[in-house]
Amino acid sequence: MDHPAVATRVLAAVGGPENISAAAHCATRLRLVLNDQEKVDQAALDNDPDVKGTFLAGGMYQIIIGPGDVDVVYDNMISKGGVREVSKDEAKQVAAEKDNPVIRLIKTIADIFVPILPALIAGGLMMAINNVLTAQGLFGPQSVIEMYPVMTDYAALINMISAAAFAFLPVLIGFSATKRFGGNVYLGAAMGAAMVSPSLVNAYSYAAMVEAGEAIPTWNLFGLQVQQVGYQAQVIPVLFVSWMLCFIEKRFHKMLKGVADFLLTPLFTMLITGFLAFIVVGPLTRQLADWITFGLQWIYTTAGPLGGLIFGLLYSPIVVTGLHQSFPAVELPLIAQGGSFIFAIASMANVAQGAATLAVFLRAKDAKLKGISGASAASALFGITEPAIFGVNLRLRWPFFIGICSAAIGGALIALFNVRAIALGAAGLIGFVSIRPADIPMFLVCQAITFALAFGGALFYASTRGKASLAGAAVGEDLDEAEKEAEAAAIAAHPEKSAPAALPVVEIPAEAAHDYTVTVPVQGRVIPLNEVKDATFAGGTLGPGAAVIPSAGPVVSPVDGEVIVAFPTAHAYALRSASGVDILIHIGMDTVQLKGKHFTPKVVKGQKVRRGDVLAEVDWAAVAAEGYDLTTPVVVSNAKKLAGVEVTGAMGDGNLGDALLAAAPKEATV
Repeated sequence: MDHPAVATRVLAAVGGPENISAAAHCATRLRLVLNDQEKVDQAALDNDPDVKGTFLAGGMYQIIIGPGDVDVVYDNMISKGGVREVSKDEAKQVAAEKDNPVIRLIKTIADIFVPILPALIAGGLMMAINNVLTAQGLFGPQSVIEMYPVMTDYAALINMISAAAFAFLPVLIGFSATKRFGGNVYLGAAMGAAMVSPSLVNAYSYAAMVEAGEAIPTWNLFGLQVQQVGYQAQVIPVLFVSWMLCFIEKRFHKMLKGVADFLLTPLFTMLITGFLAFIVVGPLTRQLADWITFGLQWIYTTAGPLGGLIFGLLYSPIVVTGLHQSFPAVELPLIAQGGSFIFAIASMANVAQGAATLAVFLRAKDAKLKGISGASAASALFGITEPAIFGVNLRLRWPFFIGICSAAIGGALIALFNVRAIALGAAGLIGFVSIRPADIPMFLVCQAITFALAFGGALFYASTRGKASLAGAAVGEDLDEAEKEAEAAAIAAHPEKSAPAALPVVEIPAEAAHDYTVTVPVQGRVIPLNEVKDATFAGGTLGPGAAVIPSAGPVVSPVDGEVIVAFPTAHAYALRSASGVDILIHIGMDTVQLKGKHFTPKVVKGQKVRRGDVLAEVDWAAVAAEGYDLTTPVVVSNAKKLAGVEVTGAMGDGNLGDALLAAAPKEATV
């Protein structure tokens, strides 16, 4: 490879050095953060024999050069083109900075909350169990624990464990947020613990104490009277505090060195951050919560259904901030005066977020997303929406927006029919037990309408415009893994650019050069390609062909030829027959997520194979047990270079070696 020439061609194709704001590379790819994607000459890169493929991921335009060459090409770009050189992580940060502030904020919140989701999901589901056990009127005039007293202590134990993740949420957020902001995670956790210290008035009790007229303990700090109140289940205060802590810590690290840094930086950081947390951040966010609460109450009572619509629209965004914890201070007097509209609208908002997450669960192909969305949907429908909002809906964005719009309609209906709650409880599907008896039928109708709107809207969107976000890194898949999959797909699209390694010679018969047939590569049921659930294959984007739903046995070569792409995860292979037909075999749907688990590769890139030689052995039962679709497409990826491709095999049961496809050479046409 002429590395300087390749560097020159790449620079010209991406719009010149001035179009590159930052550049980095990994083992195989150039990672470029471009100022204007429209300036890329894609055709030039596609036709460049030394460029094995291109794709866009994580906001970076990535050009596959190959190991051993990419670093040399990169060095030439830096030295001759004057391109700004950064590390791989810095390139990701530069790419992220190109997003608008709202998207950056959402990504930051998602980065903070995803690691703590298991604790929130477990807590949410356990709270749902406790609510079922303790709800009055759900299974009769008495609760489950009243009917079966032996369950009382078990319900209390469940309630204690389930509440832990939410009561001590600032500790979890403090740890995760300082990690995201680049600070000491243990200082972050310690500050979070201080914000929920037992010596403070519990935030859950604060509203009741104010309502009862009880005195709140205060500190006298340099003449300032500061209430000693905790921040249980709060989000915004601890996020601000964590950011401040990291900002202060980094400044002291620059100012102090050696032993002084080790001893004094944590001390000064905690002293200053703690003072600001309780003097500035805490009181301001609590005052903000009061303004929001009473402002929404004013809008509701003044504007009627319009107020209900606005409240329904804003309730879930308020949950994101954690400021909804202040609502009980208003709800309790409302209940005493005849009923609370807040609980009823909160139920609509929670059901809407749960319904949207349920739609994601049904449409998601990624196993990780499917698991998170299923558990989060159940939690949200029973009243705990944090896992659904932070783990799924906000990350994908569109389910969150569909949810809040549906909740707005539900809130308007609640206001229109004056549905009220006469007790606090689980604001979700079982929320009717807290509703005024005369209003329960209409509450259930409003809930059903809200659920249908959110579920139907999210399901429709997921089946159309939302497909891309359900399939890859945008929904929580590790970016590097998604990039590897994209890289492999890009190489498979241009297999002629991948040079084979030196391997022992396997004799391919001369007559194979005139054989354009493709046989069944795995025993199973043959189906038309358009029945494959993956739209890329079903639509013929990767080429014409057919698919097999495997029943047993290995995956074998359907042609005499050569392996031109062998994925390290063994989930897909590209082969070129001796006659020049390029075949792509994708073993199962989304099985790249298994990272080679349950797959045993038997060939490598560049190896010559005969028809029937084993490409990979697969534990089909284990793959199916992990929740993956076994359907294996077999497509001709260079059909444009051929006169035609037709399916010659019969649909139904297929055995190894049975006819499947037949291609016609271009020169055969007249």
